[in-house]
Amino acid sequence: MNAQQIMNSEEFKKCADFHGHICPGLCIGYKVAKAAMTRLEEDRSEDEQIVAIMETDACSADAVQVLTGCTFGKGNFIYKDHGKMALTLLSRTTGSGVRVVMTGDGARPDEEHRALIEKMSTGELTDVERNRFQELHHQRSCRILETPDEKMFTITATNMILPNKARIEPSEPCARCKEPVMKSKLADVKGERVCRGCLEAPLS
Repeated sequence: MNAQQIMNSEEFKKCADFHGHICPGLCIGYKVAKAAMTRLEEDRSEDEQIVAIMETDACSADAVQVLTGCTFGKGNFIYKDHGKMALTLLSRTTGSGVRVVMTGDGARPDEEHRALIEKMSTGELTDVERNRFQELHHQRSCRILETPDEKMFTITATNMILPNKARIEPSEPCARCKEPVMKSKLADVKGERVCRGCLEAPLS
Protein backbone atom coordinates (compact mmCIF):
# COMPACT_ATOMS: atom_id res chain seq x y z
CA MET A 1 0.00 0.00 0.00
CA ASN A 2 1.10 3.55 -0.58
CA ALA A 3 1.12 6.15 2.19
CA GLN A 4 -2.34 7.52 1.45
CA GLN A 5 -3.89 4.06 1.45
CA ILE A 6 -2.28 3.36 4.83
CA MET A 7 -3.51 6.68 6.22
CA ASN A 8 -7.01 5.83 5.01
CA SER A 9 -6.98 2.44 6.75
CA GLU A 10 -9.09 1.99 9.87
CA GLU A 11 -6.17 0.89 12.04
CA PHE A 12 -4.08 3.94 11.11
CA LYS A 13 -7.06 6.23 11.70
CA LYS A 14 -7.39 4.72 15.19
CA CYS A 15 -3.75 5.59 15.85
CA ALA A 16 -4.22 9.15 14.60
CA ASP A 17 -7.42 9.60 16.63
CA PHE A 18 -5.71 8.37 19.78
CA HIS A 19 -2.63 10.52 19.25
CA GLY A 20 -4.55 13.57 18.07
CA HIS A 21 -2.81 14.22 14.76
CA ILE A 22 -0.66 12.63 12.05
CA CYS A 23 3.08 13.17 12.32
CA PRO A 24 6.33 11.38 11.42
CA GLY A 25 6.66 9.99 14.94
CA LEU A 26 3.22 8.41 14.82
CA CYS A 27 4.08 6.87 11.45
CA ILE A 28 7.29 5.40 12.87
CA GLY A 29 5.30 3.89 15.72
CA TYR A 30 2.78 2.45 13.28
CA LYS A 31 5.51 0.79 11.25
CA VAL A 32 7.53 -0.49 14.20
CA ALA A 33 4.42 -2.02 15.79
CA LYS A 34 3.31 -3.64 12.54
CA ALA A 35 6.79 -5.04 11.95
CA ALA A 36 7.01 -6.47 15.47
CA MET A 37 3.51 -7.97 15.40
CA THR A 38 4.13 -9.57 12.02
CA ARG A 39 7.43 -11.12 13.13
CA LEU A 40 5.94 -12.29 16.43
CA GLU A 41 2.89 -13.71 14.60
CA GLU A 42 0.52 -12.44 17.27
CA ASP A 43 -2.85 -10.70 17.19
CA ARG A 44 -3.65 -7.57 19.16
CA SER A 45 -3.51 -8.22 22.89
CA GLU A 46 -6.99 -8.10 24.41
CA ASP A 47 -5.60 -8.76 27.88
CA GLU A 48 -1.94 -9.36 28.79
CA GLN A 49 -1.01 -11.97 26.17
CA ILE A 50 1.64 -9.63 24.76
CA VAL A 51 4.09 -7.41 26.64
CA ALA A 52 5.57 -4.32 24.98
CA ILE A 53 8.79 -2.70 26.16
CA MET A 54 9.19 0.76 24.62
CA GLU A 55 12.48 2.64 24.89
CA THR A 56 11.13 6.09 24.05
CA ASP A 57 8.20 8.19 25.22
CA ALA A 58 7.92 10.00 21.88
CA CYS A 59 4.87 10.08 19.57
CA SER A 60 5.55 6.57 18.32
CA ALA A 61 4.54 5.08 21.67
CA ASP A 62 0.88 5.95 21.05
CA ALA A 63 0.66 3.94 17.83
CA VAL A 64 2.34 1.01 19.57
CA GLN A 65 -0.31 1.01 22.30
CA VAL A 66 -3.16 1.14 19.80
CA LEU A 67 -1.88 -1.58 17.48
CA THR A 68 -0.46 -4.02 20.01
CA GLY A 69 -3.13 -3.63 22.67
CA CYS A 70 -0.38 -3.18 25.25
CA THR A 71 -1.25 -0.25 27.50
CA PHE A 72 -0.16 1.35 30.76
CA GLY A 73 -3.56 0.58 32.26
CA LYS A 74 -3.27 -3.15 31.60
CA GLY A 75 0.28 -3.25 32.91
CA ASN A 76 1.71 -4.81 29.76
CA PHE A 77 3.24 -1.61 28.35
CA ILE A 78 6.62 -0.96 29.94
CA TYR A 79 8.55 2.26 29.34
CA LYS A 80 12.33 2.36 29.61
CA ASP A 81 13.91 5.80 29.32
CA HIS A 82 16.71 4.82 26.93
CA GLY A 83 16.05 7.46 24.27
CA LYS A 84 15.96 4.84 21.52
CA MET A 85 13.30 4.18 18.90
CA ALA A 86 13.19 0.55 19.95
CA LEU A 87 10.32 -1.81 20.69
CA THR A 88 10.50 -5.27 22.21
CA LEU A 89 7.39 -7.46 22.02
CA LEU A 90 7.11 -10.59 24.10
CA SER A 91 4.45 -13.29 23.82
CA ARG A 92 3.20 -15.00 26.97
CA THR A 93 1.60 -17.64 24.73
CA THR A 94 4.72 -18.81 22.90
CA GLY A 95 7.49 -17.40 25.09
CA SER A 96 9.11 -15.83 22.04
CA GLY A 97 10.07 -12.22 21.56
CA VAL A 98 11.22 -9.75 18.93
CA ARG A 99 13.11 -6.45 19.15
CA VAL A 100 12.72 -3.81 16.45
CA VAL A 101 15.17 -0.89 16.41
CA MET A 102 15.09 2.04 14.01
CA THR A 103 18.48 2.33 12.35
CA GLY A 104 17.84 3.69 8.86
CA ASP A 105 17.99 7.23 7.55
CA GLY A 106 14.52 7.24 6.02
CA ALA A 107 12.93 8.99 9.00
CA ARG A 108 15.45 11.81 9.39
CA PRO A 109 14.25 15.30 8.47
CA ASP A 110 16.16 17.25 5.86
CA GLU A 111 17.90 20.51 6.77
CA GLU A 112 14.92 22.72 5.91
CA HIS A 113 12.53 20.58 7.92
CA ARG A 114 14.92 20.39 10.88
CA ALA A 115 15.32 24.18 10.92
CA LEU A 116 11.55 24.64 10.91
CA ILE A 117 11.16 22.08 13.70
CA GLU A 118 13.58 24.11 15.82
CA LYS A 119 11.68 27.33 15.12
CA MET A 120 8.40 25.56 15.84
CA SER A 121 9.65 24.55 19.29
CA THR A 122 10.34 28.19 20.16
CA GLY A 123 7.07 29.50 18.70
CA GLU A 124 8.84 31.66 16.13
CA LEU A 125 7.25 30.35 12.92
CA THR A 126 5.56 32.81 10.60
CA ASP A 127 2.31 31.77 8.92
CA VAL A 128 4.20 31.02 5.71
CA GLU A 129 6.78 28.96 7.58
CA ARG A 130 4.05 27.11 9.47
CA ASN A 131 2.39 26.09 6.21
CA ARG A 132 5.73 24.93 4.86
CA PHE A 133 6.39 23.02 8.07
CA GLN A 134 3.06 21.18 7.75
CA GLU A 135 3.82 20.40 4.11
CA LEU A 136 7.25 18.94 4.94
CA HIS A 137 5.82 17.13 7.96
CA HIS A 138 3.27 15.40 5.73
CA GLN A 139 5.86 14.55 3.10
CA ARG A 140 8.14 13.01 5.71
CA SER A 141 5.24 11.04 7.19
CA CYS A 142 4.44 9.62 3.76
CA ARG A 143 8.10 8.79 3.12
CA ILE A 144 8.28 6.88 6.40
CA LEU A 145 5.15 4.85 5.65
CA GLU A 146 6.46 3.91 2.21
CA THR A 147 10.01 3.01 3.27
CA PRO A 148 10.56 -0.78 3.40
CA ASP A 149 11.07 -2.11 6.93
CA GLU A 150 14.50 -3.49 6.10
CA LYS A 151 15.72 0.01 5.27
CA MET A 152 14.45 1.46 8.55
CA PHE A 153 14.74 -1.23 11.18
CA THR A 154 16.90 -3.97 12.56
CA ILE A 155 14.62 -6.83 13.59
CA THR A 156 15.97 -9.61 15.80
CA ALA A 157 14.55 -12.43 17.86
CA THR A 158 15.07 -12.03 21.59
CA ASN A 159 14.65 -14.16 24.68
CA MET A 160 13.79 -12.26 27.83
CA ILE A 161 12.25 -13.23 31.13
CA LEU A 162 8.64 -12.17 30.97
CA PRO A 163 7.66 -9.61 33.62
CA ASN A 164 4.99 -10.52 36.13
CA LYS A 165 1.40 -9.81 35.23
CA ALA A 166 -0.22 -6.70 36.64
CA ARG A 167 -1.07 -7.12 40.32
CA ILE A 168 -4.37 -6.31 41.94
CA GLU A 169 -3.88 -5.75 45.64
CA PRO A 170 -5.51 -3.87 48.52
CA SER A 171 -4.56 -0.31 49.40
CA GLU A 172 -3.20 1.00 52.66
CA PRO A 173 -3.12 4.65 53.80
CA CYS A 174 0.20 6.47 53.69
CA ALA A 175 1.35 7.40 57.19
CA ARG A 176 1.99 11.00 56.11
CA CYS A 177 -0.61 12.09 53.54
CA LYS A 178 -3.19 9.45 54.53
CA GLU A 179 -4.01 8.77 50.89
CA PRO A 180 -4.67 5.12 49.93
CA VAL A 181 -1.71 3.44 48.21
CA MET A 182 -1.04 -0.03 46.79
CA LYS A 183 0.64 -1.89 49.65
CA SER A 184 3.61 -2.93 47.51
CA LYS A 185 4.31 0.72 46.62
CA LEU A 186 4.76 1.85 50.22
CA ALA A 187 8.23 2.20 51.74
CA ASP A 188 9.19 1.60 55.35
CA VAL A 189 10.70 4.79 56.76
CA LYS A 190 11.60 4.75 60.45
CA GLY A 191 8.68 2.51 61.24
CA GLU A 192 6.21 4.38 59.01
CA ARG A 193 4.67 3.13 55.78
CA VAL A 194 5.17 6.08 53.39
CA CYS A 195 4.14 6.59 49.75
CA ARG A 196 6.61 7.58 47.06
CA GLY A 197 4.98 10.98 46.64
CA CYS A 198 5.71 11.87 50.23
CA LEU A 199 9.23 10.50 49.93
CA GLU A 200 9.86 12.86 47.02
CA ALA A 201 8.30 15.86 48.77
CA PRO A 202 10.29 17.88 51.35
CA LEU A 203 9.05 17.56 54.89
CA SER A 204 7.15 20.68 56.02
